[in-house]
Amino acid sequence: MQADQNLEAVYIDKHYQLVVECKQGSKKACYELYRLYSKAMLNVAFRIVGNIAEAEDVLQEAFLDAFGKVRDFRQDTTFGLWLKQIVVNRSINLLRKRKLDLIELEGEQIENIAEEVAEDDEEVKYKAEQVKAAIKELPEGYRLVISLYLLEGYDHEEIGQILNISENTSRTQFLRAKRKLVEILNKRGIPS
Repeated sequence: MQADQNLEAVYIDKHYQLVVECKQGSKKACYELYRLYSKAMLNVAFRIVGNIAEAEDVLQEAFLDAFGKVRDFRQDTTFGLWLKQIVVNRSINLLRKRKLDLIELEGEQIENIAEEVAEDDEEVKYKAEQVKAAIKELPEGYRLVISLYLLEGYDHEEIGQILNISENTSRTQFLRAKRKLVEILNKRGIPS
């Protein structure tokens, strides 16, 4: 039992010691954490806000927040997950400042869109690039929900809590975003 707990602790956060050093005021440890996480967190912010300059601003603010509050971080989760939550919240706050309006939709019936599985790696890579480009063309509300769900792994209940909307609205926005994505891809001649 004790061995399992030790393995779990190692698995939970491989950068545990860096965080401890950062809490003790080590600038080198803070820099190393920045180096380790900045690219991934920039990608998270970019997928949500859809603008690289704004994503870079979100990233910097998120790291300032994280390093400013690192002494309060209890390390009961990984530093990466904690930081990702800060980045997601900062990104959503930026969108709210842009006056993003997600409309509550009740009682609408939306059918599921069938998904097709690609067969070869080159085709998958090509389609992935096309889908990423098409996601950038979605309206902000759709792009936000589809990014949080597909790319960040949040479920509809969590998205509802993050965006202050109902779970049903999150599902509806996601299905509409998916439908719009299929339209964009079909117009480009890319079967979905």
